[in-house]
Formats: sequence, structure tokens, C-alpha cells
Amino acid sequence: MQLFDVYPINDITIVKAKGSFVWDGEGQQYLDLYGGHAVISIGHTHPHYVQRITAQLARVGFYSNSVHIPLQEELAEKLGKTSGRPDYRLFLCNSGAEANENALKLASFHNGRKKVVAFSKSFHGRTSLAVAATDNPAIVAPVNQTDNVTFLPFNDEEALEAYFKAHGDTVSSVIVEGIQGVGGINEASPTFLQAISRLCGKHGAVFIADSVQCGYGRTGKFFSHDWAGVDADIYTMAKGMGNGFPVAGIIISPRLQARHGMLGTTFGGNHLACAAALAVLEVMEQEQLMSNAAATGDWLLAKLREIQQLKRVRGKGLMIGFDCPDHLKELRRNLLFGQHIFTGEAKPNTIRLLPSLALRKKDAEAFLEAIQEEIAAMEGAAHLTKP
Repeated sequence: MQLFDVYPINDITIVKAKGSFVWDGEGQQYLDLYGGHAVISIGHTHPHYVQRITAQLARVGFYSNSVHIPLQEELAEKLGKTSGRPDYRLFLCNSGAEANENALKLASFHNGRKKVVAFSKSFHGRTSLAVAATDNPAIVAPVNQTDNVTFLPFNDEEALEAYFKAHGDTVSSVIVEGIQGVGGINEASPTFLQAISRLCGKHGAVFIADSVQCGYGRTGKFFSHDWAGVDADIYTMAKGMGNGFPVAGIIISPRLQARHGMLGTTFGGNHLACAAALAVLEVMEQEQLMSNAAATGDWLLAKLREIQQLKRVRGKGLMIGFDCPDHLKELRRNLLFGQHIFTGEAKPNTIRLLPSLALRKKDAEAFLEAIQEEIAAMEGAAHLTKP
């Protein structure tokens, strides 16, 4: 049997990882500024994380949600405190798509409505309703297509107001990323998020803050939506929540009520997942990683803006993007294979930086030296090839 070929893969095999670095099978070290799609939040193989999971595995690795799992309650309490929302409730699942599916479903249960508002360049996952609310027709299969999702322009308050004026009483939920990740590091303006909050409250719709990639401290606040001073009804989480262990969840406002059977999962909230998620929150607190993300990210953003060849440098904390002009379109590939630095991309020409929240300033400095060296080499080569 062979693997189903759906991933464009770099010809690199990682065999070791520590902190902000990974090593391939030939011993080559790479600086990891992508963290496997924003997943590595506290650094690869953090000692406390490894110890927490290993100790839990030696006791019990899994049982289903048919019994008490005190680790879930411990995680809910810790998450409520760290996120500043102790009165919310936690439902645990396994992935970002699953978190968004459950959020959208719960919203519909709450108000009995079907219509979902999403936005241009959004990405909410690849399953059923999550992919239907994703603005990428290439990954929406015919069975996923629905008339229940309306896409509005991102950051367009007038379009939002007009839609709610015409259809507000039919809207079940509005789902929005605080900073779009796959869409290209596009930040929702504070006034846009405030308008969503106000209109959802006025019309009885549910405000879903997709924090799968932009949340969990990456921007210097626990949720990137917090920069707008709003409280969503549901926050969805995954990626950095488990530092590589599959764990996700939604936290739910007190105004939405639970009943037995309305949501469910086999693996969600298992013992190992909870141990991983608790380890992440403990390290974030002990090492003050949200503060580090804010300080290191702000410094790195300022330095990147000094590089004149990079266009539209943007982001917040350690969620950063910039555009490459045509003559630097191979910059990301050259950083990987020439400078041994992992970065991410968003089509057509954006490089994304989503490193560990523990990224050290000296490692950010090494990246800045490398990118300037690579830009100089690429521009020099282009000059030599001109007729």
C-alpha cells in the first residue's frame, strides 16, 4: 500500500527536534519559524511537556467520555483562568475543523437557525460545514456545497450592516478569524469585530471567534480577538493547544445551554490530550510566553519593515506575514534549502512566520541576517543574468 498523494512535500525528513530547531536525517539543523502550521507553541520536545505526557501514559492513556476524567476539569479551570473567561464552559475535541464544526452546530442548536456568515479569504477547516464556510472552492466538494453560508467581504462593516439589516433574523452565526492565517495574515480591525459582536447581540446570532491559528497566546493576548475588546459567544481552539498532540476545543458563553447528546466525541478530551494541553498552559504561564510573543514579535515586525524589498509586512505578536515581489518569488524555497529555515506561505506570494511562542531574540536575529543575505544573493544573481 502507498500513501494517498495529497500533500506537496519538501524532500526533508525530520528526525529530531528541540526548542525552535529541527534536524534532518543527515544531521542538518533548521530554524523552525513555522512550527508545523502554527502547532508548536512552547517549543519542540519541551522537558515539562515530555514529562507530563510520559507520566500520564504510564498511568492511563485513554478512556472515553463515559466516565469521570478529572484532567478535563483541571484543564477547564486552568484554561478559564488563563484566557480570562472562567465563566465559559469547555467542550473538548481533536482538531480545528472539528472545533469549528461543533461551534457552528451548537450555534444552530441554540437559536434554531441555519444561516452562517463567513468572510472572503476565510479558512475554517476541511470537513462538512467548516469547509463550506471556507472561501476556497477548490477544496469544497459538491456534497459540501450549501446555500446556508454567505460570504461577505472581510473587514467591510458596511456590507455586514447591510446584510444584517436585510437578513439578521435568519443568521445563526458569524464565524471570523481574528487574524486570517491561510488567507494571508489579514487582521480583522477592532471596529469590524466590534460590529460583529454588536450585530450578533442585536439579532440573536452567535459570534464564533475562530482562534485555531491566531489564538492561544500567539499575538500576545490569549485570543487575537481580545485586541478588539470583544467577548465572543464561542471560541474555537486547536493547533498550539497541544504543542503537537491532537487536541482541540471550544469554550462556550454561559448564555448557550448544554443538553446530553447534543455534542459528542470518542477521543476528545482523552487523558493524554488533557495532559498535553495542561503542560502547554503550565509552560506558557511559567515562562511568560505570551509576553515573549508580544515583545519578540513586535521587535521582529519592526525589523522586517526596515527591509525595503519586503512588501506589506503585517501581523501581531508571532503571527507575521509579508509579501515577496516577483523577483523574490523563490525566497521561501531558498530560505529552506539555502539558509535552512522553515517558513510558511499563503498564495500567491506571502511568507508566513508562525514560530514557537518561546522564540528567542537571537534566533530572530539569525533569521533577519539570513533573509537579507538571501535577498542580496537573489538580486545579485538577477542582475548578472540581465542582458
